[in-house]
Amino acid sequence: MSIAQLSPAAIRRADLAEVAAPSSIGTPTPATAPAPRIRAVPEGTEARGFVLYVGFDEAKAAAAGTSLHRVVEALKALAEEVAPGSQTYAAVALAPEGAGGRDVDVVRLALQDPSALAKHRQATETTDDADRHPAGVIVDISRKRVLLDGDSAGLTYKEFELLQYLVLREGRTIERAELISSLWDAADEDDVPNERTIDVHVRRLRAKLGAYEDIVRTVRGVGYRFDRHADVSIRQASTPSPDRF
Repeated sequence: MSIAQLSPAAIRRADLAEVAAPSSIGTPTPATAPAPRIRAVPEGTEARGFVLYVGFDEAKAAAAGTSLHRVVEALKALAEEVAPGSQTYAAVALAPEGAGGRDVDVVRLALQDPSALAKHRQATETTDDADRHPAGVIVDISRKRVLLDGDSAGLTYKEFELLQYLVLREGRTIERAELISSLWDAADEDDVPNERTIDVHVRRLRAKLGAYEDIVRTVRGVGYRFDRHADVSIRQASTPSPDRF
């Protein structure tokens, strides 16, 4: 029987048989074991749901003519539509302003995603190695410490709070009155803090900063300002602070 006499179905079967048959030229291809079945979860467990991290801040939501709350409600409605009876829980991830990085990465870290935490720990360990003999100033807000050329500056709690307040408002001159109202209260060491209190603490802070004292700049008649130099780095990690919609 010629090829022309075969039906289309027969031709397809013949093609498949030719592809499946080992070639008579060269070494025959050995038989392989069937591929293992791939599961989304390990054996002995079952999937009970999933997490979808959405990186979308309030400013972007407003620019798009929506809000985080509306996005959450739309996703919850979609889940109910495609999977009736499904349960949902939404949390908003809060991070310090100017934390940087991709929104979704900040969200994953803030909400304690295991893989994001592992990556963050690895990055931190690498950073710790670089801390051993670094040059310049490291203001580590997450660990409440200041390193000067690799050595601890030995700041007191109040001195670090003062520096941190200025660092987090980089480039803005902070009046003494604002520093007093923000960093001191009646329970503090100074019963009646005044502008002199601020000046004394700034002087002590600068003394401990040594050669890098000019990162805390005096603006005559106004207050103080943090000036970042090329040899100054700030470390600040996002903290988990979720809230429910």
